[in-house]
Amino acid sequence: MAFATLQYNGEKRIAVRQDDDWVVLPASMGDMVALIGGGKDALTRARQYATSPDAPRVALSEAHLLAPIQRFSRDVLCTGWNYWDHFEEGKGKREGQDVPPPTAPTFFTKGPDTVIGPVDDIAYDASLSAKWDYEAEMVVIIGKTGRSIPVENAMEYVWGYCLANDISQRDLQRRHGGQWLKGKSIDATMPLGPWIVPADEIDPANVHLECVVNGTVLQSASTRLMAFSIPELIAELSFGMTLRAGDVLLTGTPSGVGNAREPQVFLHEGDEVIVRGSGLGELRNRMASVDLHGKSGIRIGA
Repeated sequence: MAFATLQYNGEKRIAVRQDDDWVVLPASMGDMVALIGGGKDALTRARQYATSPDAPRVALSEAHLLAPIQRFSRDVLCTGWNYWDHFEEGKGKREGQDVPPPTAPTFFTKGPDTVIGPVDDIAYDASLSAKWDYEAEMVVIIGKTGRSIPVENAMEYVWGYCLANDISQRDLQRRHGGQWLKGKSIDATMPLGPWIVPADEIDPANVHLECVVNGTVLQSASTRLMAFSIPELIAELSFGMTLRAGDVLLTGTPSGVGNAREPQVFLHEGDEVIVRGSGLGELRNRMASVDLHGKSGIRIGA
């Protein structure tokens, strides 16, 4: 079973995957963040409603899926260098910003306006950057509020999992004193989705990630190769810092990124980028010029 946000009769609605259909949940259940914040009771009600013969349904092939999370109370939370092969492949290619192997997780954030849906165009703009890179990642969706969460209790705070493509502009990433925010926060560049699989339906340590660019597999690795486990990430990130239901946490990318290849591989207009995760579906996006003037599809705040 999976949960998505889709366009339905002119509205953004949450839906549950049931066989070959999406079962559209009642508007009274709110958005995805409301469902997550409702805890186990809300999840149980949604699962039960999905079996109702009278519930409205949309065929999988006809559904217009959006990013599953549409409302953010903070930036997207991200993890860097969380696969040792990825850390090693970048040595000598960080333009003077090399550091020793981290002894604790490396965190940064991306602005919420980066988020797009699973089939939306990535807003490519050659005037902003000459080094557009891809990063396939598994995403943790936080399920309840917590602060200074112990490692042994951390998985209790996970609602589910999805995928992201942490599109990065490597030249911008190097330009700002080693801080990654700017080189990771260009509007409409981070596909998220395609849906969220509840935590009790998938083994997050056994997901195989792939990134395919124009038909060529450039990243392929298991999440079991993470340098720091999901419980470690949650415990370290929440240390003195409150995490809340609906928070989005990217868990890092494996080796194979374009900046570390010889020769380097960067994305250009027209390229098709696919991110897959076993049990989590796929993101399928194209690099394309997008008019973003006056547009914002993501809500920030409660």
